[in-house]
Amino acid sequence: MALSNVRDLYQQVILEHYKKPRHKGKTHPVHRQQRGHNPSCGDMIELTVQLNDAGDTIEDVKFEGEGCAIAMASADLMADALRGKQVTEALSMVQRFQKMMKGEDEFPKELRKLNVMQGVSQFPVRIKCANLTWYTLKAALESTHNTASAGFVSNEDT
Repeated sequence: MALSNVRDLYQQVILEHYKKPRHKGKTHPVHRQQRGHNPSCGDMIELTVQLNDAGDTIEDVKFEGEGCAIAMASADLMADALRGKQVTEALSMVQRFQKMMKGEDEFPKELRKLNVMQGVSQFPVRIKCANLTWYTLKAALESTHNTASAGFVSNEDT
């Protein structure tokens, strides 16, 4: 497949997840919750996570918010990929995604849908848009309570 065809396919997947997100809303119950903000672009997201009874596996992830197509598609793709993952595995996925945004890594075949976001790495100003939801997830999973902090976490320093 030609490079331009691959790029078109990636853009189509991003637009599809932006226009028809599958994981919009709030989990029930909410075990972890965090709000994130990307001041550069104005993207805002509220992420909720439902864990299993032991608190070590993600059962569901949902998001609400407003932002560009890249930020919202990244949130939807991330939520889809995290269901059934151990919390430790999800935190490793955050690191892998951030490396992918630097052009240093990609996801294995079973998570290849996340690789559609690789094209964003060619546009440095948009990397923060793609990273916002992952940065917010990391803050949510590293917290020990189910309420978000009074404010937003920001990925401005990443």
